[in-house]
Amino acid sequence: MHISEGVLSPAVLAGGAVLTVVGTAIGLRKIDYEAIPRVAILSAAFFVASLIHVPVGPVGLHLVLNGLMGLLLGWMAVPAILIALFLQALLFQFGGLTVLGVNTVTMAAPAVLCFYTYRGLLRHPGTPAAIGAFACGFTAVLLSGLLVALALITTGQAFLEVAQLVLLAHIPIMIIEGIITLFIYLFLQKVRPEMLEGIYA
Repeated sequence: MHISEGVLSPAVLAGGAVLTVVGTAIGLRKIDYEAIPRVAILSAAFFVASLIHVPVGPVGLHLVLNGLMGLLLGWMAVPAILIALFLQALLFQFGGLTVLGVNTVTMAAPAVLCFYTYRGLLRHPGTPAAIGAFACGFTAVLLSGLLVALALITTGQAFLEVAQLVLLAHIPIMIIEGIITLFIYLFLQKVRPEMLEGIYA
């Protein structure tokens, strides 16, 4: 779901950069020594999952895992996603440095929002937690698609059709991400419940 360079207006790029700086500052303040390995592992998982993508217009379709990152990291997902996107832009020219702020916002903001939206469900074992985990993965990708579409439309009405294509193309990914997030949540609940401690904080 990377937006390519040379597509967005300067105003949208500046807004994304400012929001990313603010979100990263908040996320860094919440990272303690014990959280560093969790943040690093999830940033690496995000980096790898995003490498395999199919270009569709000015964006690329791929697994995002931002719902999972939001579920496990909360605000800490912002710097984790920023680092992964920076390395992708630097090493593989995915997205780009000028759109780094916007790309971070489109993926990290839904992660943080889903963390706070579904944390109540995830605190209750059984069916509510399963629903919350699936919804976290599904909704995060949905919101990311909406934010990408909004960034494109804000730049110019010429991107309206591309924005619609972005949303439609990501529907299967929303379902897949929901299932992946659900299974990983259930797995961690059994073998590494300490990874879920942020939900109960």
